[in-house]
Amino acid sequence: MSSIEHNAENSPHILVLGMGGTIAGLAAKPEENPLQYEAGQVEVSSLLAQIQSVIPGGIELVSRQVANINSRNLSEGLLSQLGESVRESLSNTWVQGIVVTHGTDTMEETGVFLQLTCGKLAQDLGKRVIITGAMLPANAPKADGPSNLLDAIRWASTPLDNCPGGVYAVMDGRGCLAMDLAKRHGTALNAPIQASPSSSVGLINPSWLSGVKAVQEAWTADLPIPKGDDWPWVEILTSHAGARSETITHWLGSKVKGLVLAGSGMGGFHDAWRESLVAAVKHGIALVRTTRTGAGTTWQDIPEKDLVGCMASGTLSAPRARIALQLAIYAEKQAKLVGKSLTWQDFFARIAVLPEIR
Repeated sequence: MSSIEHNAENSPHILVLGMGGTIAGLAAKPEENPLQYEAGQVEVSSLLAQIQSVIPGGIELVSRQVANINSRNLSEGLLSQLGESVRESLSNTWVQGIVVTHGTDTMEETGVFLQLTCGKLAQDLGKRVIITGAMLPANAPKADGPSNLLDAIRWASTPLDNCPGGVYAVMDGRGCLAMDLAKRHGTALNAPIQASPSSSVGLINPSWLSGVKAVQEAWTADLPIPKGDDWPWVEILTSHAGARSETITHWLGSKVKGLVLAGSGMGGFHDAWRESLVAAVKHGIALVRTTRTGAGTTWQDIPEKDLVGCMASGTLSAPRARIALQLAIYAEKQAKLVGKSLTWQDFFARIAVLPEIR
């Protein structure tokens, strides 16, 4: 029999960390309109109790509530708290794998954060961290949370023969590397990984896992996790018709440390920004350029040569590029404290051109 008991902590188990979100939401009138609901209302232990009867035998579960929020309100401090919990739990010999229940609105930020701060540790220890959530609240007639949670638990506990340890995500029977998460649809059940390079199959068949993208050994070290107040201030700005230079110069007198430029097409930004961006670099503001289209790769020096000090985001969407830039700026600060002359560009380049296998 499977069990969901906190006294299982001193025996091999899958740890389920609750962050809230729609999967833990409740609709006032679920039969009439399940999309009118309040997120983060159900404890993760209750979510597990709902699927206890169908959890495969031999899997012990332990749950822990990290937060219970609407994920649109995710804070950097909560990211730090979750990251430290994941690191600590991965190092616990009793923990065989970790599942994180999370709201889909900011799941992509958490995905890239956990990959960049915990991915190498998970890979080295041969353990999987699986992020999952739901698009319908827990009391909706056709709630998708229970099946997503069950798939995540199965994946977290599956032997490593076909898919290495690391940080992944699963929704609606589809899985991907957590770093590939990008919510590109408002209501589709597979919205967070709808357009990612993932496979659509049932997770019951372990042979499918070999088709999920994984990180190569070139990923040599996890980035440090900032403390709650140490996160660098980074904003996202979108280029559009009629863009004004003031959009950039507005930030020159602030304490902002970086700007992610969501450009049009292949990541180009309005000519009205150019001079003010040069000024931003002189002010010590880090610049990363990505595309507002939501998909595709942003290449360095394409469609034209980049400004000195500006980097391209690769496949990272603007929200993921922002997290990556924050971590890169923080990593530069920590490197300087130990006498290393690494820049944020050094760290960001390692993220944006991360080698991958399929």
